Amino acid sequence: MEHQKPIDALQATIPATPSDNAVEPILDAPKVTSQDECQRAPTPGEVTHHEAMKIMRDGLAEIIRDDPLLSDLPAEVTAEEVGLQIALEYGQAMTVNVQKFTGELMPIVVLQGARVQDLKHAIQRYVTLKESRKGSQVSISWKYIWRTYSLCYEGEQLDKNKKLKEYGIRNRDTVTFVKRLRHQGYKY
Repeated sequence: MEHQKPIDALQATIPATPSDNAVEPILDAPKVTSQDECQRAPTPGEVTHHEAMKIMRDGLAEIIRDDPLLSDLPAEVTAEEVGLQIALEYGQAMTVNVQKFTGELMPIVVLQGARVQDLKHAIQRYVTLKESRKGSQVSISWKYIWRTYSLCYEGEQLDKNKKLKEYGIRNRDTVTFVKRLRHQGYKY
């Protein structure tokens, strides 16, 4: 099974647990200090919390980079992104392209039975992650965004409580951001 490669690689890096009969601790494994103990210098054989986190991030990034299914994901991937990518591979999720005002397309992954509200949350997550990975500290008022703009598919404004399937939205379809139409106190 080619999809088990990351699991095998991860298991190869984890030391085997001693048998029930063994009373000696694993001597080769470095001791990880708690986050509170990071203030003092580690003694030989210890790894600080920050060093342990870096080792884990680097190892995970290597596993993801080498996996054919997950190689498209960024190095600082979240567990949710991995789960959605796997669901996409097994047909349990779909990619909806959301077109911004600039014409740029955002590939948003949602589960097959998603509602418009789920798509909105996925857009927020996508934009927030993208900004944080760029190092940006911009704060976006999503309440303002959704009050001012809406999502449309084939000219029809999407109701947040309806399922995407009810509009006929399928994998790789494009949904667009449009400014909400307001007419003398009435919302459309």
